[in-house]
Amino acid sequence: MTLRHILPVFFGTLLINACGHSLPELPGFDAAAWRRDPYACTDQRRNQLPALQQHRELLYGTRADAIGALFGRPDEEELSEQTEKTYFYYLEPGSQCAPSHQRSTANKLILRFGPLGTVTEILYERPAIMQPPADATPSAK
Repeated sequence: MTLRHILPVFFGTLLINACGHSLPELPGFDAAAWRRDPYACTDQRRNQLPALQQHRELLYGTRADAIGALFGRPDEEELSEQTEKTYFYYLEPGSQCAPSHQRSTANKLILRFGPLGTVTEILYERPAIMQPPADATPSAK
């Protein structure tokens, strides 16, 4: 092969690898604790929500494999016709904790991936869970 044939392959590979970024670091987020709580049945994921919410913008553009390494296998996954997919991670215990793991109405983190396999949207099924607890005291100013 000549250099003329190798360069397009090299730059094509470089371009594909440049789409999306690697595993983000979310300060204060304990990924191991998150992964140890599949389906949020032990209610440990709720403790990770403040750090996740504070740094969630770092997840945009992250590839699906990096999300899987950070959060673990999704509790649920949906695929669409246009090569887009959605990952669901439960945030609180619910009927999904039964042995059959049926879909639940419990709050979820929803990550949508575009056709390039990168995060394009981050949602919560019920965003109100991000509010501080009612017994939290406001900080003095």
